[in-house]
Amino acid sequence: VPALEAGKVLFFPQLRFELTPDETRLLRADVRDEKSRNISLRNDGVLAGAAVQGEEQARLTAMIGRFRAQACALIDAIAPAYKPALRLAPTSFRPTQVESRVQSWRADDRRLHVDAFPSRPNRGERILRVFTNLNPNGEPRVWRVGEAFEDIARRFVPRAKPYVAWQAKALKMLHVTKSLRTEYDHLMLQLHDGMKSDVDYQRNSPQVTMPFPPGSTWVCYSDQASHAVMSGQFMMEQTLHLPAEAQVDPTASPLAILERQLRRKLT
Repeated sequence: VPALEAGKVLFFPQLRFELTPDETRLLRADVRDEKSRNISLRNDGVLAGAAVQGEEQARLTAMIGRFRAQACALIDAIAPAYKPALRLAPTSFRPTQVESRVQSWRADDRRLHVDAFPSRPNRGERILRVFTNLNPNGEPRVWRVGEAFEDIARRFVPRAKPYVAWQAKALKMLHVTKSLRTEYDHLMLQLHDGMKSDVDYQRNSPQVTMPFPPGSTWVCYSDQASHAVMSGQFMMEQTLHLPAEAQVDPTASPLAILERQLRRKLT
C-alpha cells in the first residue's frame, strides 16, 4: 500500500485472468462497435460499445463481469482498509490495437500523462485501476512509466494557467462539466495537457519502458503514476474511486502534494 500510494505501479507477472475457450473466441477487434473507443460494462449490468449480439454479447458481458469481481477481490486483498470507501466505476475491455488509434495530442495516451478528465471533476478523489493483458499472440502491453508526481507538479504547476472561479461556474451551468471544476481539477488538467504537449518532456524526462506480458496484471493510481501506453491489444481494465482522505496515508495523494506546494486549499 505505501508503494501504491507513492505512485508506483504494482506488477503481478503471473496473476492471469483465465478465459474459457468460448471467451477466447471473443479476442478479436470486430467485437467493438466502431463508434466506441472501448467496450464497457456499466454498474447496472448494461454492456456498451459492443458490436456483437445474442450469445456472444452474453458471453462478453459475463467475461467482463467476472473480471470485475476478481479485480475488486484483488484490491480488497492488497488494501483491505479501502473497502468501505471504494466506489465502483464501469469495467472495460479494450480489443483495439493501440498503435492503430488516430487521436489528437490531448487524447493520445501514447504520451506520458496523469489521468484527469475535462467533463468529470472529482475534487481530489483517487483513480485506482487494475489492468490485465489478455493478448493470445504473446504480445506485451508496453507502457512508459515516468517520474514521481511531486516532480511533475514542481515542473508543470508554475506553467499552469490561473484558475478562474467564474469560468468554472459557467462550465457547470452550460453542462460542459458534470459538477463544479475546483482549482484541484483545473490544475490536474493543466498537468495532463502540459505533459502531453511538451515534446521535449516526452522524449527526455526520467522514464522507463515496461512491457507487461500476456497473463500479467498491474495496478496503479493513474491520477498519480505518470504513464503512456505505447503498444498492445486485448486488455481488461477496472477503475475504482477512493476519497483521498480514505487512503492509508492521505498526505501521499496528489491533492495533498499540490496543496503543500501551493500552501493553500484547492477544493
